[in-house]
Formats: sequence, structure tokens, C-alpha cells
Amino acid sequence: MGVSVNHRTFVIERALPGTPRHAFRFWSDFALKRQWTGCHPDWVVLEDRFDFAVGGGERVRWQMPDGPEQAMIAHYLEIHPSERIVYAYTMETSGRPISSSLVTVEFTPKGAEAVMTFTEQGVFGTVADGDIRESGTGLGFDRLIAVMQGQGEPVP
Repeated sequence: MGVSVNHRTFVIERALPGTPRHAFRFWSDFALKRQWTGCHPDWVVLEDRFDFAVGGGERVRWQMPDGPEQAMIAHYLEIHPSERIVYAYTMETSGRPISSSLVTVEFTPKGAEAVMTFTEQGVFGTVADGDIRESGTGLGFDRLIAVMQGQGEPVP
């Protein structure tokens, strides 16, 4: 029996308060990033590593309330401060990959804001998995904006 594969690309754009330099900090600083990336408060964090460098990566493992473990394993491929981040990541459930993606995050100045363009090229098990990822990613960026607005004056 073969494994189902659904290729999908989606782009999400958000206007973020402040400069691209300020917006980039919310991706590159561990404490700032975790303020907006935690989306399941009832999941127990089992592991949380963050090495924001080319060749570095992130690994987060959670225990879901009903028992299974979920993991996100990312590898940073390119980092251009205040301009672009490129990374590849895999999501796992109970040690089994459920998706793999290549992501580009771009920051462009526009007046008093930074336009963040997030492009994900993914391989998902089903169309529904891709729909859930796109929707959840958009909600995460809404949290990012809310966190950024509570941080006081943007960094110039």
C-alpha cells in the first residue's frame, strides 16, 4: 500500500508593525519567537531547542492531552538578517513524518511597516492536512502581530 502525497504551495502576507529589522527579531530571538508560536496551551512541551544559524535548527516536541507526541524539526538553510530566512522542516506524530516543507520568509519595508511574505512548499499526507497547516500558519501570524504590537517601540 502506497503513502498518500499531496503537494501544495501557499503564500501568506502580513503587514507587521515596525521595520524589517524589528520583524526579523521575532523570528531570530528564541524568547520573542516562542511568544507567538505556541498554539496549543494544553500540550506539554517535552523538548525545545533553538539554534538560529545557518546549519542550525529547531526541534520542539510536545505531548498532546490524549497521549501522542507531536514534533517539529527544522533546519536553517539561509539567513539574511532583516531580509530573508529559508528553512526546511518536518512535522511528526508519534515519530512518523506527516509533512515536510521548504519555507521562505521575506521582509520588505513599506512605509512604517514591514511586509512579511511567507511561502511554504509542502508535501502533506492529504489535502486536509495542507488546509489545516495553511489556516494554522495564518493564525500564528495573527498572534505574531498581536505580540509585536505589545512590545513597545519598534527597533529602528
